[in-house]
Amino acid sequence: MKRFAKVYRLTRFLLAATVATVTLAVTVHAIASVTTPNVAAYSYSLAPGASSASINPVASQPVWVVGVQNSLGYRGVGRVALLHVPSSFLEWTGIESPSAAAITSGFSGTAGTHIVYLDYSHYVDIEVAGTDSFVVKNSSSSPYTATGVVTLLW
Repeated sequence: MKRFAKVYRLTRFLLAATVATVTLAVTVHAIASVTTPNVAAYSYSLAPGASSASINPVASQPVWVVGVQNSLGYRGVGRVALLHVPSSFLEWTGIESPSAAAITSGFSGTAGTHIVYLDYSHYVDIEVAGTDSFVVKNSSSSPYTATGVVTLLW
C-alpha cells in the first residue's frame, strides 16, 4: 500500500509538471509583440491655387495617409494606403472624400498626378510632387482658404 501511495504521488507530481511545462510553452508562444506606430501630422492652410511643402513618406513600407479638410462648407476626409518606391514612384489605393466618393488608385512619379480628394467639393487634393513626395493642393478659384491636417502612419 505504501508503494502504491508513492507511485500515486509521483504520478501526480509528473502530471502537474507536464501541465506546467505545456502551459509555459503555450504562453511563451502566445506573447504578442506590440509596437507603437510612427505618426507624422502636417497641418496646412492654403490660399486658392497654393500647394503645401513637399511631404516625403517613408520608403518601401506601407504608409496610411489620412487627410481632413476643416473649412466650413468644404469639410471632408480622404484616405489612401501608399507605397513609396524610392526614386521611382508613389503607388496608392484608397477612398475619395464625398460628394462623389469613389475608390482612387494608381501609381506615378509625375508631378501634378491626383492621388486623393480631401474635401466635399473636390477642390483640395493630395497630388504627386515627384518620384519621392506629395503635396496638398487647393485648386479652388473662389476665395476659399483650405485648412486641415494630413496624417501619415507607418
